[in-house]
Amino acid sequence: MRTALFLGSGFLMLAAFCIWARLFSENFPAAASWAIGLFLVVWLAITGFNMWVGVSRAGYSAAEELPVLLLLFGVPAVAALLLKWKLL
Repeated sequence: MRTALFLGSGFLMLAAFCIWARLFSENFPAAASWAIGLFLVVWLAITGFNMWVGVSRAGYSAAEELPVLLLLFGVPAVAALLLKWKLL
């Protein structure tokens, strides 16, 4: 359930960054590139922090948490790059 909530929040955050890109694109043509890049950096930091909590507090090993990190970061990141390529 926690993984689904994290994925959902990643997509909501991606939507917010895309809205910001649309709002600023009239005055700043590179807003979409900046928004997607900033989303990727922020989302990697959030998922990295989630992995750190899983390893240090929950007692999982880094090998157990790495696939979760790749899933949580990878799915919204691929969606962001596809949105950038197709729509923005």
